[in-house]
Amino acid sequence: MFCYQNIEFLVYCHGLLVALDKLRSRTGSDSKKEASTPKETNAGHIAAQTFTFRELAAATKNFRQDCLLGEGGFGRVYKGRLENGQVVAVKQLDRNGLQGNREFLVEVLMLSLLHHPNLVNLIGYCADGDQRLLVYEFMPLGSLEDHLHG
Repeated sequence: MFCYQNIEFLVYCHGLLVALDKLRSRTGSDSKKEASTPKETNAGHIAAQTFTFRELAAATKNFRQDCLLGEGGFGRVYKGRLENGQVVAVKQLDRNGLQGNREFLVEVLMLSLLHHPNLVNLIGYCADGDQRLLVYEFMPLGSLEDHLHG
């Protein structure tokens, strides 16, 4: 039963990924006109917004050092403020990582479906050129690691 549930979940994620690919090809995600505003992806139950690299660079003041919240094995995390005033944490993934575009989009799909009171919610993502960024809600009290080792 456990294996069947995993297979069903993977099939569901694959279906969402196919739907997202079709949606992106129809909307012309590289359009300059659309690039200036975040949009919600409407494939299945995905609530993640799509951001351009330019929008997230502006939100983090061009990834300035004083906006840096932390650094880990997958990249750096910056504090940012979106155009609508919302404070966010922007994770800029390491470009030398082994994750391809398809794997990144599957991760975004899964994170957008995951909601738990002990997890930070994913707001959106950016897959612009070779840039891969994740946008999370900002936690003003810091991370669990800060509290355990800080």
